[in-house]
Amino acid sequence: METTGAYGGGKAGGVFDPQQFIQKPPVIVRAVCWLFSVIVMGCISAKGWYTKDGKELCVYNDDTNACNYGVGISVIAFLASIGFIAGEYLFEQMSSVKTRKHYVLADMGFSAAWAFLYFVGFCYLSNAWGKTESPPAGTANNMQGAIAFCFFSIFAWVACAFFAFQRFRMGADAAFAPAYEVENQVGSPGGFPTYPGAPDPMPAYSEPPFSQPQTGTNIDYTAPTY
Repeated sequence: METTGAYGGGKAGGVFDPQQFIQKPPVIVRAVCWLFSVIVMGCISAKGWYTKDGKELCVYNDDTNACNYGVGISVIAFLASIGFIAGEYLFEQMSSVKTRKHYVLADMGFSAAWAFLYFVGFCYLSNAWGKTESPPAGTANNMQGAIAFCFFSIFAWVACAFFAFQRFRMGADAAFAPAYEVENQVGSPGGFPTYPGAPDPMPAYSEPPFSQPQTGTNIDYTAPTY
């Protein structure tokens, strides 16, 4: 059985196994987030802009903010996904429990925030696309693809937040676990368990503490004088 360190990570200083690393669920989901961010960013950057009357406008109902929002959150998600994948590698090398806790909290907070921002982006782009009357030819697939992968990204980032929450809960449970296990000791009187620091059970005497006089022994007795 594999031993784990604080917050669900491996023991610090252990041997790095690349195959085991890429098969970890947090790494897989983070790679999916990276891929989705590339798709959203590429779809909008490639076909999301067109020129009209000398002005560069966004295909989403001529709303420049819609294209900027979709590209902006995707660029940050792209960089963050790479950073968190690198963090997964460094997580195994962190010997400080406090450092691991800070990393897990940052992962959980950022992932939850970006799941919410992608939800806002999905609603924003869907609403803008619904109001678009005559999109330029050849742009529909890209614009709809960006909306679809914004939707998929919501679940991917929620999964990242869920894995981070599991790690945080494991670390919290370990922090409040008892530092010792109560065990029954063989020599305890009555079979009751002893507590740490308790004195040793009373040893059995080889002879009774008060010996009775043996039968037939003469005892000199002198009567008191008055």
